[in-house]
Amino acid sequence: MRKRVKKRREVGSRGKMELEAKQKQKQHPRLILHNFLSDDQCKELEFIHKSNSTVGYRPNVFSTTLSHLIATNSPHLLLPFVPIRETLKDKVEDFFDCQFDLFIEFTGLISWTRGASIGWHSDDNRPYLKQRDFTAVCYLNSYGRDFKGGLFHFKDGEPTTIEPLAGDVAIYTADSSNIHSVDEITDGERLTLTLWFSRDASHDEDAKLVSLLSQSLSHYNEPGPCLPLPASSNMYWFSPGQSSYQQFGFDICWARLHVLGFDVYYDQDISCDLDFSDLLMKPLRLARGNELFDQEFVNILHALQVVQYYCWKASILQTSKFQIDTGKVVELSQSQMEKINRLNPVFSKDNQLAETVLNCMTCESGQHFLDWANFASSVSLWRDYASKLHEELVRSLPFWRTHQSIFEVQFNGA
Repeated sequence: MRKRVKKRREVGSRGKMELEAKQKQKQHPRLILHNFLSDDQCKELEFIHKSNSTVGYRPNVFSTTLSHLIATNSPHLLLPFVPIRETLKDKVEDFFDCQFDLFIEFTGLISWTRGASIGWHSDDNRPYLKQRDFTAVCYLNSYGRDFKGGLFHFKDGEPTTIEPLAGDVAIYTADSSNIHSVDEITDGERLTLTLWFSRDASHDEDAKLVSLLSQSLSHYNEPGPCLPLPASSNMYWFSPGQSSYQQFGFDICWARLHVLGFDVYYDQDISCDLDFSDLLMKPLRLARGNELFDQEFVNILHALQVVQYYCWKASILQTSKFQIDTGKVVELSQSQMEKINRLNPVFSKDNQLAETVLNCMTCESGQHFLDWANFASSVSLWRDYASKLHEELVRSLPFWRTHQSIFEVQFNGA
């Protein structure tokens, strides 16, 4: 008899706990998806971000928006986002039972570096953010392996803490039901793909992007990949405390190359008082140590995209055998090294700051080792990759224009 009473109590206690858990879920609706993105999807989005990012909306934060990719002549890089955006929208509509009622309000790659954090808040906590109804945060790298700090906390409900893991997604309402915070990053770079969804059609991101794409591609008829064009220099200049760039800080494009061991070399005699925006547009070559890779890139953003593509594909390239013309790599002369050293202070007022902020805990390319043959192959592979995406974009755009929506277009025989 006593055993039966005890069992009833245990069942009753378990039922009460389950009821309380369901009530909490209703009060703080959220969904955690594990392994939503593949490792290669995470790596591809990391490549896009690290080769295009600008100064972000908070201190020590960098961002890449879809409109920025269009503005910098890299509209083809929207294609990897398309299936992810569609699937996430479906997941949000299903979980919150609002089918055919949502619009994607914003899509962005966001990275938080050392010193970045945010206290308790909801995602609609400003008058100009009230249109946001739901949030989806996709983690593109992992806590402990790629960065330290940066744990995500909900103020109430379960789970209370999320340890970011590449491929996982947190989905939740953007209102005060899901107040949250992010711990300070203490090392590395925490990278996410974040989307906000709205019931308000006037905030539909797709319509705005289709308009920008139509304008961007209307004058582009050349075959092959679009070559990137840097935006205004102030979008790439990181300056602690919003200081003037003449005093502190560094150029993000140069710094991302620098932390991987690369220097930029200009054949032209560049005046140190040249307008910085013009400098970003100048053709250049890449140096490493006392070696110069003897191939010209159209500008610093072009060079950065190739280098980051190499980082993404390094593990695959290392298993292949490529031949390289020995003339492609030459030894730097003393005068060339002096030229590099004279110009570096224009890109960075504090090299240590660049290394601290953009410290890479893990990089497959290896900062201290570079196979020039593999790197040379990545130049043409990057071109093939960009060309393929550009062709797909050109074919998809007419459908997107018709529907005023960005979606996966199925082509016969594709």
